[in-house]
Amino acid sequence: MKKHEELPEDHVDPLMQYLHHAIRFAIKILAVLMVLVIFWSIADVVYVLYMRLSSPPYFLLNIEDILQTFGAFMVVLIAVEIFTNIRLYLGSSSLPVELVIATALMAVARKIIVLDLKLVTSEQIVGLALVTIALGISYWLVKNKTGHTKL
Repeated sequence: MKKHEELPEDHVDPLMQYLHHAIRFAIKILAVLMVLVIFWSIADVVYVLYMRLSSPPYFLLNIEDILQTFGAFMVVLIAVEIFTNIRLYLGSSSLPVELVIATALMAVARKIIVLDLKLVTSEQIVGLALVTIALGISYWLVKNKTGHTKL
């Protein structure tokens, strides 16, 4: 696979070449840290779920617990998507725009799932709706431009 042309390894200027190597190394560190965050988040989901299921009434979750659990699961999935973005960024010559938009859609979906309607204004709900529509249209346009018509 070709690497990003934004970070070429064979730049004419030695300083720029060194700086590009430093940035690529920093991105690799971010990838390692993201894997640690993913495992930490999984452990947190397991712990929270265990604590909720082991407290009276046993093995029952109320709606708030279920929504918080869904939110925690979505955080893990978003972290996995971000790691995938980092991995693709390091290994290809093009930015994974489709994946970035899909990750943003997941983040908005998580926000909507855990949204407490008692605490938000109508303007915030309209804002989330507009962001969701914009991301949905962007995703559809990118999918159709690359020749993939399945959504």
